[in-house]
Amino acid sequence: MKIIVISDTHQYYRNFETILLQQKEADAFIHLGDGESEYRLLCQAMPELADRFYCIKGNCDYGSELPQYRVIDIYPGHRIFATHGHRYGVNYSLEHLTQTARENGCDIALYGHTHVSYNSYTDGVYVLNPGSASHPRDGKAPSYGVIDISRAGVMTNVVFLGQH
Repeated sequence: MKIIVISDTHQYYRNFETILLQQKEADAFIHLGDGESEYRLLCQAMPELADRFYCIKGNCDYGSELPQYRVIDIYPGHRIFATHGHRYGVNYSLEHLTQTARENGCDIALYGHTHVSYNSYTDGVYVLNPGSASHPRDGKAPSYGVIDISRAGVMTNVVFLGQH
């Protein structure tokens, strides 16, 4: 199973669309917030992808009724905790995020908000921040995440636009 993880598009639809077109065969898509308007445009422009999408409210998705986080049962034996991250102190530490993921029976924790990509495996939890698809703050190219889940296990990666 292939899952594409996107965050922080901040009303910049072009890179969002580029990622979706490059990865349209993915089994699922997760947008981690600050991109509700792009998600709404996607539903109109590419309705065939909309039913494979999970979307989370970010701190800049003003007036949004999207959830603050989601626990996603997407593959037998693996659960995803997906959040924007601003309510979990991700600018300072990932401890609260990983603890909350474990408390929810999740072995994968996804967050955005920082605009800095991050990929690790810590204390039984895969932690992935796909970075920003529009405005990265780490001096790197805009990016997104890829999660591959199979019977062999979980593999998480950050992909920079221009690579795939």
